Amino acid sequence: MFYVNSRAIIERSFEGHTEIVIQTRNKPGWPQQIELPGGRIEMYESWTAALVREVKEETGLDVVEIEGEHTRIDTAGIDPSMEVECIRPFSVYQTIKGPIDSVGAYFRCRAEGELVKTGDETSDPRWIKAVDLRRLMDDNPLSFSDVDRAGIMFYLQNQMEVS
Repeated sequence: MFYVNSRAIIERSFEGHTEIVIQTRNKPGWPQQIELPGGRIEMYESWTAALVREVKEETGLDVVEIEGEHTRIDTAGIDPSMEVECIRPFSVYQTIKGPIDSVGAYFRCRAEGELVKTGDETSDPRWIKAVDLRRLMDDNPLSFSDVDRAGIMFYLQNQMEVS
């Protein structure tokens, strides 16, 4: 099986610090690990539509801004039998070894609303300061899901505003 995923790095500035949303994955048969919101793109669903849907399902938040969304172009109207989308994400990933073969894109975004206690196969969505996230990653990288471990490391290395 091969999966394509859209994943969210939901940021906010709070009391002078950059915070992002993390959550705990509660998928039957899998270990409970920290992850970012996001998931599988449905057939012919756009990157951003999947991102908005997954964030709502897992966290209860409404995405209001997606970095790179202004770069989106599509071929709508050129050939009625085919439409293709191009967009600039924050980063992309590909599994190169492991039990699940997947590729995906991370999008930095902003969201509004209240976090739910549990979402679609997730629990405890919460805001964490970027500095605390870095410390948690340094102290226990295996507490993060395999895919998001790399995505969070990339984010921490490349975030514009280190708080």
